[in-house]
Amino acid sequence: MSNELKNMARDLAMKGYAQSTQKHYLNTAKRLVARFGRAAGSLTQDELRTYVEEESQTKNVNQLRQELCALLFLYRRTLARPDLVSFISLPKTRSTLPEVLSVKEVHNLLNAIEHPRYQAIAMVMYGCGLRVSEAVALETRDVDGARGIIRVRHGKGDKAREVMLSPELYAWLRQYWSRHQPASPYLFASSAGKLPTLDTIRKALRKAAQAAFIKKRVTPHVLRHSFATHLLEQGTDVHVVGALLGHARLQTTARYARVTRKLVRQTPSPLDLLPPKRW
Repeated sequence: MSNELKNMARDLAMKGYAQSTQKHYLNTAKRLVARFGRAAGSLTQDELRTYVEEESQTKNVNQLRQELCALLFLYRRTLARPDLVSFISLPKTRSTLPEVLSVKEVHNLLNAIEHPRYQAIAMVMYGCGLRVSEAVALETRDVDGARGIIRVRHGKGDKAREVMLSPELYAWLRQYWSRHQPASPYLFASSAGKLPTLDTIRKALRKAAQAAFIKKRVTPHVLRHSFATHLLEQGTDVHVVGALLGHARLQTTARYARVTRKLVRQTPSPLDLLPPKRW
């Protein structure tokens, strides 16, 4: 790895970017260097324009946005040459509504998961609003039954937080642990110490969704979306929901409010506050 790529890797780590984001940004820089056969710092703005034009023809909006963010980071922060990327403007992405399961669908899905380990992971993702990577990384010491919380020490950007641990989930996790004895220190490791992969968790959810006759596309993140939406439907403050999800910005949490149809139906119109009109 060249010095400029090593410096970029250090900068990304110092900024606390997620491992997946760091890998993606570095891969983008490597492709750029390979495209022209020279160090990124020696490229001209015209060459960068050419590269961006080529990428825009082969990438969708979300992919292109990620590529451009990587270039902006490389030239603005690592190389200190913001002038070379001054022409770049990030394309706007469509804000899509997340898929959400009903409470009944979640109940049926959880009951349809056959493997106890995957059932436990799904319960934690829905019961605590965890990302799948956060759930898999949980250790037994992170479960604090006395305080009724779960410590998430490996959140996005390595930001730690605490989430609620319901008595029912705590009792279920204790039963799961006593029966299956996962290898220390992880809560969801096999007896041999192997952690489940994202692919196996996805397959378990898909299989359970089919068994429960759920036609919606069910992924690990759908359980997190459902957690947030159901809390908002119960009237939980959006700031609290954001803190539980580990969101850095309120805007990220606010998009869940758009799918809380129950709240929309229950919100009175200001017209109802007016005195009755006699026709």
